[in-house]
Amino acid sequence: MNVTFEELLAFSTVVNTGSITHAAEQLQQTTSGVSRALTRLEKKLNTTLLRRTTRRLELTAEGQLFLSHALRIIASVEEAEEAIILQRKEVAGLLRVNAATPFMQHVIIPLIGRFRAAYPLIQLELNTDDHIIDLIEKRTDVAIRIGSLKDSSLHARYLGSSQTKILASPAYLNKHGTPSNAVQLQEHTLIGFHATSGLNTWPILNDKGEILHITPTISSSNGEMIRQLALQGEGIVALSNFMTRHDQLSQQLIPILAHDTIYRDKPVNAVYYKNRQLASRISCFLDFLSKEINMQQLL
Repeated sequence: MNVTFEELLAFSTVVNTGSITHAAEQLQQTTSGVSRALTRLEKKLNTTLLRRTTRRLELTAEGQLFLSHALRIIASVEEAEEAIILQRKEVAGLLRVNAATPFMQHVIIPLIGRFRAAYPLIQLELNTDDHIIDLIEKRTDVAIRIGSLKDSSLHARYLGSSQTKILASPAYLNKHGTPSNAVQLQEHTLIGFHATSGLNTWPILNDKGEILHITPTISSSNGEMIRQLALQGEGIVALSNFMTRHDQLSQQLIPILAHDTIYRDKPVNAVYYKNRQLASRISCFLDFLSKEINMQQLL
């Protein structure tokens, strides 16, 4: 059969990026070259791995099965390459990191300069998703997850915790007034999420003594967009301190209903796949994050 590593890599990258064109860009190959590699692979396997439509590519059942094996082979090759590098006492290789957009922007990105200075041979690939991803399917080495962990197939490194506060800009409060309780709060313009309704549970009790679940006046799928709307004076938000700490220190966003707020620490963990040998580049990144984030105040 003689399936090649190039064909496996082309197939997995197309699945990961969602298109042949994007896969070609990531692999620094031509679109036709990636397409030919896929065609050769399907011919060798005598099966269809991907259904091609005008809008997207879909994995067949055979493709899903083959993908899991292909990703393990690719991971093994990467680990073998790193083993050779380690013999030269160098920490190098590709490190794929995934986090929610706000955490990537406000916590990870400011640390990248120092990490690169310490480990210049590590090649970083930073990705954002505002929902929980499958680390193997997305070919991710480390993902940052906020809140309780449920996936038993993952190892976790605790990095710290963050609290959620109810916030508004001075401009909004000057124009609309400051609510003094949860009932008044619901009469204001509330900015929340529409993709994940659980994030619309705010840390305050309603008039029935229950945790308040808001119906947003303005909603977004992205926490950073919600922060920007709050900074522009468009309404009241409930956001984590890790993304609003500087806004609070500069008084661009002001905590409200502080005496009624229920402060709960949400754990922040770096997770990685349990059944994969911990590569040195991953270990270095985890150690670096643990040290740097502990020096910061996520709360």
